[in-house]
Amino acid sequence: MTKKLLFVVTIALAASFALMAAGVDGKWVYEQAGRQGGNPTQVTLMLKADGTTLSGSTSRPGRGGGEPMVASIKDGKVDGNNVSFKTSMSMGGNDVTIEYTGVVAGDEMKLKIVRPGRDGSPQTTEVTAKRGTT
Repeated sequence: MTKKLLFVVTIALAASFALMAAGVDGKWVYEQAGRQGGNPTQVTLMLKADGTTLSGSTSRPGRGGGEPMVASIKDGKVDGNNVSFKTSMSMGGNDVTIEYTGVVAGDEMKLKIVRPGRDGSPQTTEVTAKRGTT
């Protein structure tokens, strides 16, 4: 009887840790450095996990105060505390895919962002997103 109870408790704890592991749902905000030392841009991530699938969007202010630039998340995955997803945007008539990989730790998410540079070579940025309160 004791072994069965221990087994059931272990399974319940493992399941609860798996469900709480990433806690990725909601609003996340980070600042992206401005071009050539300009003012930083605030980027908002709206994320929703459904099992191991991650969906949502990224949003940043439009240029010159225009409409916000919003991109839907594609190929989003959650694996424990690890997240990964891609977004695509049209910039200057070219479709640009940006890849995000990260680790969630409480109310912070450390992200590595890879996008094509102006010469086409990959450009990597690392940021820390914080869970939004609104």
